[in-house]
Amino acid sequence: MTLQISNISKVYPNGVQALQDVTLTIPNGMYGLLGPNGAGKSTLMRILATLLEPDKGSIHLDGLDVLHQKAEVRQALGYLPQEFGLYPKAKAEDLLDYFAVLKGITNRASRKEVVEALLKQTNLWDKRRQKLGGFSGGMKQRFGVAVALLGNPKLMIVDEPTAGLDPAERVRFLNLLSELGENSVVLLSTHIVEDVSELCTRMAIINQGQILQEAEPLKAVAGLQGKIWRRIVQKSELPELDREHNVISTKLLSGKTVVHIYSEENPDNGFEEVAPDLEDVYFTTMAGHIRSYKPEAAL
Repeated sequence: MTLQISNISKVYPNGVQALQDVTLTIPNGMYGLLGPNGAGKSTLMRILATLLEPDKGSIHLDGLDVLHQKAEVRQALGYLPQEFGLYPKAKAEDLLDYFAVLKGITNRASRKEVVEALLKQTNLWDKRRQKLGGFSGGMKQRFGVAVALLGNPKLMIVDEPTAGLDPAERVRFLNLLSELGENSVVLLSTHIVEDVSELCTRMAIINQGQILQEAEPLKAVAGLQGKIWRRIVQKSELPELDREHNVISTKLLSGKTVVHIYSEENPDNGFEEVAPDLEDVYFTTMAGHIRSYKPEAAL
């Protein structure tokens, strides 16, 4: 199972270029699309979900033309958007049964079996008679996954799934997503680096509608070995450090300001080498120090 995205571009009527020649080959398993808010992630997700037309380009899911065989694609698609509405007075089991009918599972016995299996898979079976209005944010997200899994989709699109979840719900949700990638293409769109580092075997970094980097997370991290340096500084020192070094990130740690810089040589000046992580890959790419992605290589 492979999703092939080729030269997809989209300009909105207000002139905003949301996507510019996006080309990706996405294999079976968990694939992360990482970028800041407004980078073009949701636009691409909506195009893949057949909800939005691109200005140019093509998309194929194995033998299916995603842009011209929308009905067939929707039968093979599971989509969990960033925001989705639920009927607060409906019970989880009843609403999932209703969505199963819409998905084409008309046999009552088969539908009951599917609904029960999905509620158990998403750890909602004990809450099946509870009204959705009383669900926590994480429970609603898991119910959304149950809906998206109806019909055993070949392509699962998950847009910003952990935004707003508390730490415990986030862990439960990520564990559920990790199971899904065993049998289909699961595309995870997020601005949270940890989601990608914990789940995905491949990833792409997108900003301003363009793919900046496409790689295996572990290899991308290994490529920064010996190039990331750290120093604890006073906040007042930041402007000077910005002038003298390639600062990729600053953050507070126990009340102190920790600066990470990118340098292929020892910068001295009190910096110490640190083991890179995916956050360093992300910020280094966004700062323009890594630009290894070549769209033509994915064609």
